[in-house]
Amino acid sequence: MIRRSVRKAFHTVRWIPPSAPVSQPAIFVPNHHGWHDGYLMYVALTKLGYPFLDWVTEFDAFPLFGKVGGMRFPRDDAAGRAATIRQSIRALQAGKKNLLLFAESELHYPPELLPFGDALGLIAKKVPGVAVIPVAIRYEMAFHERPEAFLSFGPPVEAGPRVPERTRLAVRALLDETALRVRHRPETFLTLVEGTKDVNERWDMRNIPGRRKP
Repeated sequence: MIRRSVRKAFHTVRWIPPSAPVSQPAIFVPNHHGWHDGYLMYVALTKLGYPFLDWVTEFDAFPLFGKVGGMRFPRDDAAGRAATIRQSIRALQAGKKNLLLFAESELHYPPELLPFGDALGLIAKKVPGVAVIPVAIRYEMAFHERPEAFLSFGPPVEAGPRVPERTRLAVRALLDETALRVRHRPETFLTLVEGTKDVNERWDMRNIPGRRKP
């Protein structure tokens, strides 16, 4: 369902994968500017072969997300959120899973980044050696019938104090770098998903075998 939705929604998904294998366990921390953010991260992380957990605020509405690492993280249940955080920490400490964390908590319009929550700092403290990986997700709507999506994975954030603040700065810088690449160096992106071609690409009459060229 997730892969089908991505192929249907986008013309292409392109990415800059990690430049080196990511030390596990890891926390992948993207911005949250689009409805498809979780779907795109699922496609990217499964492509990389990194099993992960993901906190889902709407889990009760669609519990099938539990089949792909989704965990209940309800806005109106502090005890439920705390239980999910504890469970995630144990899984990372055991080396069984990584974590996809939307540290801004809320989906919102770009380009701003909301403050990153304390949960990121807590998990980084409780799981010694965990790698914190910033990720930028950018959507472009210009040259095609459907939008294009661009993902960039950055280098790990160094361990130490103020992990949420420093990770937010890293995501901000990565978003800016991704925007420049899209405009000036699009060839540096690899194709992650071939989506749905434009109507003129699908129905170009010039490509019909035997048709005379005008």
